[in-house]
Amino acid sequence: MTYKVDNIAEIKTYLKELKKYSPYDFCEYSDSSIYRRINKVLEDHRLSLDELMDKTRSDSLFVEDIVQEITVNTTEFFRDPEIWRDLYTGYFPSLKNKKELNVWHAGCSSGQEVYSNNILLNELGLLEKSNIVATDLNSKMLKAAKKGEYNHRYNHKIIDNFNSVINGNAFADKVRFDKYFEFSGDNDIIRVKKILKSCVDFRRHDLVKGDISSFQKFDIIFCRNVLIYFNTNLQTRILKYFHDHLTNGGMLILGNHEGLTGFFKTKFIKNGPVFIKTNAFHFQY
Repeated sequence: MTYKVDNIAEIKTYLKELKKYSPYDFCEYSDSSIYRRINKVLEDHRLSLDELMDKTRSDSLFVEDIVQEITVNTTEFFRDPEIWRDLYTGYFPSLKNKKELNVWHAGCSSGQEVYSNNILLNELGLLEKSNIVATDLNSKMLKAAKKGEYNHRYNHKIIDNFNSVINGNAFADKVRFDKYFEFSGDNDIIRVKKILKSCVDFRRHDLVKGDISSFQKFDIIFCRNVLIYFNTNLQTRILKYFHDHLTNGGMLILGNHEGLTGFFKTKFIKNGPVFIKTNAFHFQY
């Protein structure tokens, strides 16, 4: 038996049922992304779509497991080092005159991006005055992020990336890796030190659905490699949300293959890897 659905319309019917019987709404994820993920769920659990539908209606614990599998959780320390170098040397130093810094990592996954950024902020003397919120839909990933322990085997580039970003200046004093991390060779675990963890407020939050009860405005919003999994309509709504929650001159940092189109090109200035909010204009559809 083949556990696969070829018709995207049938998958969309399932997503409506999932929305009805759970707090989760994947109806505006991109067709190609949700198609792959639902079919993988069917294959992995050896279920037909009808069987998946029945279990979704009757088993809330199963639904939580399925949501963990549907959501995308790809991340690593200092992913795309050239971007982090630009932030470290070209953009974040301009924030030193701020009395307080509000930072939001939207879709933080298991936390490597959050801790990467905290290293930059600490090296620039900004961490102590930073309020940092990190959110994700996936509760399993949030638990891993709060713990701050990672298997070195799956993060084998971490030391190279760290040195490339933090120690890339030949004329600056070198920063030791063990300033921020502990390494346990016996069980192949890298642990993030308390200085990077204690300042982060990790919260469960669904970008699709709700507001984030936090600071009125953020100076920096990270949302890297998340929007690509949404359809155009949902991307537009979330970009409006980010725009409204950024300070004037605030920085929006997206993934390498993400950008702004249409209306938002007039409300942000693209400067390297950073989109800078130009004014406080609000609009309605």
